[in-house]
Amino acid sequence: MRKAMLGLFLVVPLAWAGAAFSAEAPTARQQGIGGTVKVQANSVMRLPKRAQELRLRRVEIGEDAALLIPLEVSVLRIEELHMAKNARIGVAPGEERISIEVVSGRLADGSIISAPGATGTFRQSAGNGRDLTLRLQAVEVESLLLDARGGVGAPGYDGLDGASGKASGCLWGSALKGGDGQSGSDGGPGGAGGRIRLEVPGDFPLERLQTRLQGGVGGAGGKAGKPGAADNDTGCWIYSVDAGRAGRSGEDGANGTNGSDGSLDVVRF
Repeated sequence: MRKAMLGLFLVVPLAWAGAAFSAEAPTARQQGIGGTVKVQANSVMRLPKRAQELRLRRVEIGEDAALLIPLEVSVLRIEELHMAKNARIGVAPGEERISIEVVSGRLADGSIISAPGATGTFRQSAGNGRDLTLRLQAVEVESLLLDARGGVGAPGYDGLDGASGKASGCLWGSALKGGDGQSGSDGGPGGAGGRIRLEVPGDFPLERLQTRLQGGVGGAGGKAGKPGAADNDTGCWIYSVDAGRAGRSGEDGANGTNGSDGSLDVVRF
Protein backbone atom coordinates (compact mmCIF):
# COMPACT_ATOMS: atom_id res chain seq x y z
CA MET A 1 0.00 0.00 0.00
CA ARG A 2 2.88 2.36 0.81
CA LYS A 3 4.45 1.78 -2.62
CA ALA A 4 1.12 2.38 -4.32
CA MET A 5 0.64 5.54 -2.30
CA LEU A 6 4.11 6.80 -3.21
CA GLY A 7 3.36 6.29 -6.90
CA LEU A 8 0.07 8.09 -6.49
CA PHE A 9 1.83 10.93 -4.71
CA LEU A 10 4.27 11.36 -7.61
CA VAL A 11 2.24 10.86 -10.75
CA VAL A 12 -1.47 11.36 -10.12
CA PRO A 13 -2.75 14.76 -11.30
CA LEU A 14 -3.18 16.98 -8.27
CA ALA A 15 -6.72 17.92 -7.30
CA TRP A 16 -7.59 21.40 -6.11
CA ALA A 17 -8.78 21.68 -2.55
CA GLY A 18 -11.11 24.62 -3.00
CA ALA A 19 -14.21 22.47 -2.83
CA ALA A 20 -13.03 21.02 0.49
CA PHE A 21 -13.20 24.37 2.28
CA SER A 22 -16.24 25.12 4.39
CA ALA A 23 -18.35 28.05 3.20
CA GLU A 24 -16.72 31.38 4.02
CA ALA A 25 -17.42 35.01 3.16
CA PRO A 26 -15.68 36.14 -0.06
CA THR A 27 -13.58 38.68 1.83
CA ALA A 28 -12.32 35.99 4.20
CA ARG A 29 -11.27 33.77 1.32
CA GLN A 30 -9.34 36.59 -0.31
CA GLN A 31 -7.42 36.98 2.94
CA GLY A 32 -6.45 33.30 2.88
CA ILE A 33 -8.75 32.18 5.70
CA GLY A 34 -10.25 28.73 5.15
CA GLY A 35 -12.54 26.40 7.02
CA THR A 36 -12.08 22.63 7.04
CA VAL A 37 -9.91 20.64 4.67
CA LYS A 38 -10.43 16.88 4.61
CA VAL A 39 -8.28 14.51 2.55
CA GLN A 40 -9.80 11.06 2.13
CA ALA A 41 -7.69 7.96 2.76
CA ASN A 42 -5.42 6.88 -0.11
CA SER A 43 -5.87 10.13 -2.00
CA VAL A 44 -3.92 13.30 -2.79
CA MET A 45 -5.09 16.90 -2.51
CA ARG A 46 -3.34 20.20 -3.13
CA LEU A 47 -4.18 23.46 -1.42
CA PRO A 48 -5.19 26.25 -3.80
CA LYS A 49 -2.86 29.10 -4.71
CA ARG A 50 -5.07 31.69 -3.05
CA ALA A 51 -2.70 33.59 -0.78
CA GLN A 52 0.88 33.70 0.43
CA GLU A 53 -0.38 33.33 4.00
CA LEU A 54 -3.07 30.75 4.63
CA ARG A 55 -4.99 29.98 7.82
CA LEU A 56 -7.13 26.86 8.20
CA ARG A 57 -9.41 26.02 11.11
CA ARG A 58 -9.25 22.24 10.79
CA VAL A 59 -7.28 19.84 8.59
CA GLU A 60 -7.88 16.07 8.47
CA ILE A 61 -5.58 13.84 6.42
CA GLY A 62 -6.70 10.22 6.11
CA GLU A 63 -4.60 7.08 6.25
CA ASP A 64 -1.98 6.89 3.46
CA ALA A 65 -3.21 10.24 2.11
CA ALA A 66 -1.27 13.38 1.23
CA LEU A 67 -1.94 17.12 1.41
CA LEU A 68 0.31 19.21 -0.83
CA ILE A 69 1.28 22.81 -0.14
CA PRO A 70 1.98 24.82 -3.32
CA LEU A 71 5.03 27.01 -3.74
CA GLU A 72 2.99 30.22 -3.46
CA VAL A 73 2.11 29.52 0.20
CA SER A 74 4.94 30.57 2.53
CA VAL A 75 3.01 30.80 5.82
CA LEU A 76 0.46 28.18 6.91
CA ARG A 77 -1.37 28.25 10.24
CA ILE A 78 -3.59 25.31 11.18
CA GLU A 79 -5.80 25.61 14.24
CA GLU A 80 -6.43 21.86 14.48
CA LEU A 81 -4.56 19.14 12.57
CA HIS A 82 -5.29 15.42 12.51
CA MET A 83 -3.01 13.10 10.54
CA ALA A 84 -3.94 9.42 10.35
CA LYS A 85 -1.43 6.58 10.01
CA ASN A 86 1.16 7.18 7.25
CA ALA A 87 -0.41 10.52 6.33
CA ARG A 88 1.81 13.08 4.65
CA ILE A 89 2.09 16.82 4.20
CA GLY A 90 4.16 17.61 1.11
CA VAL A 91 5.81 20.99 0.61
CA ALA A 92 6.65 22.14 -2.92
CA PRO A 93 10.38 22.63 -3.61
CA GLY A 94 11.53 26.23 -3.48
CA GLU A 95 14.21 28.64 -2.29
CA GLU A 96 12.07 30.60 0.20
CA ARG A 97 11.64 29.36 3.77
CA ILE A 98 8.15 28.14 4.66
CA SER A 99 6.58 28.49 8.10
CA ILE A 100 3.97 26.01 9.39
CA GLU A 101 2.26 26.47 12.75
CA VAL A 102 -0.10 23.93 14.31
CA VAL A 103 -2.04 25.00 17.40
CA SER A 104 -3.52 21.64 18.38
CA GLY A 105 -4.08 18.16 17.02
CA ARG A 106 -2.78 14.63 16.78
CA LEU A 107 -0.20 13.05 14.46
CA ALA A 108 -0.54 9.28 14.22
CA ASP A 109 2.27 6.79 13.68
CA GLY A 110 4.06 7.24 10.35
CA SER A 111 3.19 10.93 9.91
CA ILE A 112 5.51 12.74 7.50
CA ILE A 113 6.17 16.37 6.64
CA SER A 114 8.17 16.26 3.44
CA ALA A 115 10.05 19.18 1.86
CA PRO A 116 12.84 17.68 -0.29
CA GLY A 117 14.67 19.47 -3.06
CA ALA A 118 13.82 18.89 -6.71
CA THR A 119 15.83 16.35 -8.68
CA GLY A 120 18.24 17.91 -11.15
CA THR A 121 17.55 17.66 -14.87
CA PHE A 122 19.43 18.54 -18.05
CA ARG A 123 17.76 21.96 -17.89
CA GLN A 124 18.10 22.85 -14.21
CA SER A 125 20.33 22.04 -11.26
CA ALA A 126 19.22 19.99 -8.28
CA GLY A 127 17.24 21.93 -5.69
CA ASN A 128 18.07 22.29 -2.02
CA GLY A 129 15.79 20.84 0.62
CA ARG A 130 13.21 23.45 1.61
CA ASP A 131 14.05 25.48 4.70
CA LEU A 132 11.21 25.01 7.19
CA THR A 133 10.06 26.54 10.46
CA LEU A 134 7.62 24.18 12.20
CA ARG A 135 5.86 25.24 15.39
CA LEU A 136 3.82 22.61 17.24
CA GLN A 137 1.89 23.80 20.27
CA ALA A 138 -0.57 21.39 21.93
CA VAL A 139 0.00 18.55 19.45
CA GLU A 140 0.09 14.86 20.40
CA VAL A 141 2.69 13.06 18.29
CA GLU A 142 3.04 9.28 17.99
CA SER A 143 5.85 9.60 15.44
CA LEU A 144 6.89 12.27 12.96
CA LEU A 145 9.41 12.24 10.13
CA LEU A 146 10.75 15.55 8.80
CA ASP A 147 12.24 15.04 5.33
CA ALA A 148 14.18 17.91 3.76
CA ARG A 149 16.82 16.06 1.78
CA GLY A 150 18.61 17.75 -1.08
CA GLY A 151 17.68 16.81 -4.64
CA VAL A 152 19.72 14.33 -6.65
CA GLY A 153 22.15 16.02 -9.03
CA ALA A 154 21.49 16.24 -12.75
CA PRO A 155 23.04 13.48 -14.86
CA GLY A 156 25.84 14.28 -17.27
CA TYR A 157 25.41 14.14 -21.03
CA ASP A 158 26.60 11.01 -22.81
CA GLY A 159 29.44 11.52 -25.29
CA LEU A 160 28.68 11.19 -28.99
CA ASP A 161 30.00 8.19 -30.89
CA GLY A 162 32.79 8.72 -33.41
CA ALA A 163 32.12 8.43 -37.14
CA SER A 164 33.25 5.27 -38.92
CA GLY A 165 36.58 5.22 -40.77
CA LYS A 166 36.85 5.14 -44.55
CA ALA A 167 39.36 3.32 -46.72
CA SER A 168 41.22 5.15 -49.47
CA GLY A 169 40.10 4.86 -53.08
CA CYS A 170 41.85 2.64 -55.64
CA LEU A 171 43.10 5.60 -57.72
CA TRP A 172 43.15 8.57 -55.35
CA GLY A 173 42.38 9.71 -51.81
CA SER A 174 43.80 8.66 -48.46
CA ALA A 175 42.28 6.51 -45.77
CA LEU A 176 40.27 8.25 -43.05
CA LYS A 177 40.42 6.79 -39.56
CA GLY A 178 37.32 6.46 -37.43
CA GLY A 179 36.41 9.46 -35.34
CA ASP A 180 37.13 9.49 -31.63
CA GLY A 181 34.20 9.14 -29.28
CA GLN A 182 33.41 12.21 -27.21
CA SER A 183 33.85 12.14 -23.45
CA GLY A 184 30.74 12.24 -21.29
CA SER A 185 30.13 15.39 -19.27
CA ASP A 186 30.32 15.44 -15.49
CA GLY A 187 27.20 14.96 -13.39
CA GLY A 188 25.74 17.93 -11.54
CA PRO A 189 26.13 18.46 -7.79
CA GLY A 190 23.42 17.31 -5.42
CA GLY A 191 21.29 19.86 -3.60
CA ALA A 192 21.95 20.79 0.02
CA GLY A 193 19.75 19.45 2.78
CA GLY A 194 17.18 21.84 4.23
CA ARG A 195 17.52 23.79 7.47
CA ILE A 196 14.68 23.06 9.89
CA ARG A 197 13.76 25.10 12.95
CA LEU A 198 11.44 23.11 15.23
CA GLU A 199 9.60 25.04 17.93
CA VAL A 200 7.97 22.76 20.52
CA PRO A 201 6.89 22.79 24.19
CA GLY A 202 9.41 21.90 26.86
CA ASP A 203 7.95 18.41 27.35
CA PHE A 204 7.83 17.47 23.64
CA PRO A 205 9.12 13.88 23.16
CA LEU A 206 12.02 14.35 20.73
CA GLU A 207 12.60 10.58 20.67
CA ARG A 208 9.47 10.32 18.51
CA LEU A 209 10.99 12.58 15.89
CA GLN A 210 13.08 11.44 12.91
CA THR A 211 14.80 13.60 10.32
CA ARG A 212 16.22 13.14 6.83
CA LEU A 213 18.44 16.11 6.08
CA GLN A 214 21.15 14.56 3.92
CA GLY A 215 22.50 16.40 0.94
CA GLY A 216 21.48 15.06 -2.44
CA VAL A 217 23.66 12.51 -4.20
CA GLY A 218 25.67 13.91 -7.10
CA GLY A 219 24.42 13.14 -10.59
CA ALA A 220 25.91 10.27 -12.56
CA GLY A 221 28.55 11.20 -15.10
CA GLY A 222 27.76 10.81 -18.78
CA LYS A 223 28.91 7.67 -20.57
CA ALA A 224 31.83 7.82 -22.97
CA GLY A 225 31.15 7.89 -26.70
CA LYS A 226 32.10 4.79 -28.68
CA PRO A 227 34.98 4.97 -31.15
CA GLY A 228 34.30 5.11 -34.85
CA ALA A 229 34.71 1.68 -36.44
CA ALA A 230 37.50 0.89 -38.90
CA ASP A 231 36.60 0.41 -42.57
CA ASN A 232 37.43 -2.79 -44.43
CA ASP A 233 40.35 -3.00 -46.83
CA THR A 234 39.45 -2.00 -50.35
CA GLY A 235 40.35 -4.72 -52.83
CA CYS A 236 41.55 -3.10 -56.04
CA TRP A 237 42.35 -4.91 -59.32
CA ILE A 238 46.14 -4.95 -58.91
CA TYR A 239 46.71 -4.08 -55.26
CA SER A 240 44.84 -3.41 -52.04
CA VAL A 241 44.69 -0.09 -50.18
CA ASP A 242 44.80 0.73 -46.51
CA ALA A 243 41.60 0.68 -44.49
CA GLY A 244 40.66 3.51 -42.17
CA ARG A 245 41.71 2.78 -38.61
CA ALA A 246 39.26 2.75 -35.71
CA GLY A 247 38.97 5.82 -33.51
CA ARG A 248 39.47 5.99 -29.77
CA SER A 249 36.85 5.79 -27.07
CA GLY A 250 35.94 8.86 -25.08
CA GLU A 251 36.10 8.98 -21.31
CA ASP A 252 33.25 8.66 -18.85
CA GLY A 253 32.22 11.85 -17.10
CA ALA A 254 32.83 12.13 -13.37
CA ASN A 255 29.98 11.82 -10.91
CA GLY A 256 28.80 15.07 -9.37
CA THR A 257 29.61 16.01 -5.79
CA ASN A 258 27.14 15.29 -3.01
CA GLY A 259 25.27 18.21 -1.49
CA SER A 260 25.96 19.35 2.07
CA ASP A 261 23.75 18.06 4.88
CA GLY A 262 21.03 20.21 6.36
CA SER A 263 20.48 21.02 10.03
CA LEU A 264 17.87 20.78 12.78
CA ASP A 265 17.49 23.52 15.38
CA VAL A 266 15.13 22.66 18.25
CA VAL A 267 13.71 25.57 20.24
CA ARG A 268 11.58 24.81 23.29
CA PHE A 269 9.03 27.23 24.68
